[in-house]
Amino acid sequence: MEAFQRGDTRAFEHLLRKHKRPVYNFVKRQVGSESTSEDLVQEVFLRVIKGAASYKREAKFTTWIYTIARNLCVDQSRRAKHRRAVSLDQPLSGSDGEQRGTMGDRVPDRGPAVDRQAIGQELKGKLEEAIAKLNEEQREVFLMREYSNLPFKEIADIVGCPENTVKSRMRYALERLRQELEEYRDLAQAVQ
Repeated sequence: MEAFQRGDTRAFEHLLRKHKRPVYNFVKRQVGSESTSEDLVQEVFLRVIKGAASYKREAKFTTWIYTIARNLCVDQSRRAKHRRAVSLDQPLSGSDGEQRGTMGDRVPDRGPAVDRQAIGQELKGKLEEAIAKLNEEQREVFLMREYSNLPFKEIADIVGCPENTVKSRMRYALERLRQELEEYRDLAQAVQ
């Protein structure tokens, strides 16, 4: 980032290559929509460019960029609360404008045995539902820790609270997820 501040445009390309995918994954899990996630990630990197002059190496670059991403997700979440939900039966279109089925039709076929595939898909769906049910503070900590592999200290810097609060949120998130997915514990062991 410091090289980019000095005018080295290749340094920005390096930052983009290194951080775009992890930031996208975090944002996607927060907002759910691919197109919204792409827009938000683009906005994250625009803000990195615009804020380059004011960036100070007081914290890690990842802390700074995830803070930007988190704030954009929070703003998006607030805006989305005022919108209606999309129907699972609403037709989806590709970038070429051609119909691509419905949201309800999107169940990928990757898999081993049919029973494992069915349980895996069901469990994946239930996990996503359970994560969505977490309150916003618990969900963001869980996603940053489990999907972005950020240390608790860095998450604390990003969300602006003490590290112990972050750990507490993670503990409550894990307890809630464990409760929500309890019925699958025995089922998953039976299929192994």
